[in-house]
Amino acid sequence: MIKPNNDIVRVKRHIQTLQSHRVAVTVRLGRNKIQRFCGTLTGVYPALFTVRPDDEHFLGKTSYSYAEVLCGSIEVRESGT
Repeated sequence: MIKPNNDIVRVKRHIQTLQSHRVAVTVRLGRNKIQRFCGTLTGVYPALFTVRPDDEHFLGKTSYSYAEVLCGSIEVRESGT
């Protein structure tokens, strides 16, 4: 489901402001499966961004496209800690 009143440029700008900050990532995998982790947003590229998890044994995907954020399957927010 695409969130109303949002566009890919706005999502990219928001992610760029979080570069090198600690972030909390929520990944909606479908069928009521949700994965959450904290890490550092390490790279911002034209088509995707990368997050380095705090847990070095993390076995999940760590690069995401802006379209995933726009569609709501990925949520990235600044971590308070």
